[in-house]
Amino acid sequence: MPQTMTLDEKLAISMKACALYQAGDTEGFSRVIRTAPMPPYLAKIFKEKVGVEPLLKAGYNLSEAEAEFGHNWLNT
Repeated sequence: MPQTMTLDEKLAISMKACALYQAGDTEGFSRVIRTAPMPPYLAKIFKEKVGVEPLLKAGYNLSEAEAEFGHNWLNT
């Protein structure tokens, strides 16, 4: 089962992403913010409304959704 990030780890990612955004590096912001786990409820909504392929292609960290919904949650 995937290990979840601590709140401090998530905050550090958010702070780094915000610094990149404020510096005008929107590509860096997008790349860094996707390393933080997407909340499971958002991942579920994204899967239902947009689909599995776009969710995977976007490169989001889905570790918390996998931990909550199970390893094969994208296939169900």
